[in-house]
Amino acid sequence: MTLQIIGILGLFALMVALMMARKLPTLLALPIMAVGIAFIAGIPFKGGEFSITADVVEAGAMRMSTAIAGLFFGGFFGKVLSKVGVTRTIIRKAAEMAGDKPLPIALVFLVVCSIIFAASNGLGMIILVGTIIVPIMISAGLSPMVAGTVLLLANGIGVNFSVSTLAVYIDVLGLPQETVTSYSLLCGIPLIIVALVMIIIFTKFGNKTRKAWAMPAAGDLSSEKNVRSIALISPIIPVVLVFVWHLPLVSSIIIGILVTLILATPKNAVQVISSAFVEGIQETAGAAALMIGIGMVLKAVMAPEVATVLEPLIKGIIPTNKLLFILIFGVLSPLAIYRGPLNVWGLGSGIVALLAASGMNPIAAMVALRLDSNVQAVCDPTNSHNVWVADFTKTDVNEFTKKTIIWIMVSTFVGLIAASFIITL
Repeated sequence: MTLQIIGILGLFALMVALMMARKLPTLLALPIMAVGIAFIAGIPFKGGEFSITADVVEAGAMRMSTAIAGLFFGGFFGKVLSKVGVTRTIIRKAAEMAGDKPLPIALVFLVVCSIIFAASNGLGMIILVGTIIVPIMISAGLSPMVAGTVLLLANGIGVNFSVSTLAVYIDVLGLPQETVTSYSLLCGIPLIIVALVMIIIFTKFGNKTRKAWAMPAAGDLSSEKNVRSIALISPIIPVVLVFVWHLPLVSSIIIGILVTLILATPKNAVQVISSAFVEGIQETAGAAALMIGIGMVLKAVMAPEVATVLEPLIKGIIPTNKLLFILIFGVLSPLAIYRGPLNVWGLGSGIVALLAASGMNPIAAMVALRLDSNVQAVCDPTNSHNVWVADFTKTDVNEFTKKTIIWIMVSTFVGLIAASFIITL
């Protein structure tokens, strides 16, 4: 058993190293790790009550089906908002309201973009929003670094309330939807507070520049007509339906799409729906592939053979009091980057499932991982959206990590301290 533990941990370390060195993409590393863990634990390739082919690969590919469906429909909704003009109108009105002062513009865009990303996130939406707001912020005097940081912070906040992201925790831990949604404020408020402080300090004391940025998106922003004002409530409709009325995720998104079409009344509604659905799936296909790999990892680590091998090790790291809970998930929160063991989009999906299966309160595990995921969402240089923001602002992607990681770790510590008094460990 000792050799098996060493083998599994060695495989974990190898996959992390290859992902950090960008020698192996995460969507390939996760299935390889799932099959490797099962093989090391002695699970048969075929046949028996639990096998690699039937359970780890086949059943694992379907394990995250709820999250994948939520992801596809979230991308669909985002494309609808874009095609009918809701996203651009919201940004335009926010820019008009904030004027040309750097701090008001940064704060308004943080709020507005957080709402947009709660409705739909992912690289496509980041690019759509970023190509509009980053030039505006830089033209108002913010440095490219600060402008990019505002965008990344807004994405991190939005993800906390994104209905498609919530499905990941529902699938991984098997918790009811109402339970997952009820702790979103606990996970989101510390990040919101720290983000506001960051922007104020960065804007007041950072290097200020003011320059024009000739971008086609700016022209698009001024040339397109606004949708009617009532349609601007569209992004929050699915969020309200899930958080307030507790409707299922996909149903809430579909209702949000229908209400958006009714309020915005585009000329070619059928064409908007059909093209948005196809493009939404195309833009979320990469994340869906990650979820397939995550499902395989979950099936592998939850197999009886693997659980027996890892249970003594996992039980040894389960926090037994408030202080350990805060220190373990706070100090180790940087392990959420590079698809590490505290990243739900990487190795963390299997670790947190094992923690819950080994006796840790699954709600505490969920909250801890979501707070650590704030570090991943804002700071991880392997995120596709971090790479795009760095390229668009002509900034080294690692500079964003250095500039933000201490701040986001502080927000994680604050959330963990609050959670330790609210949740039974």
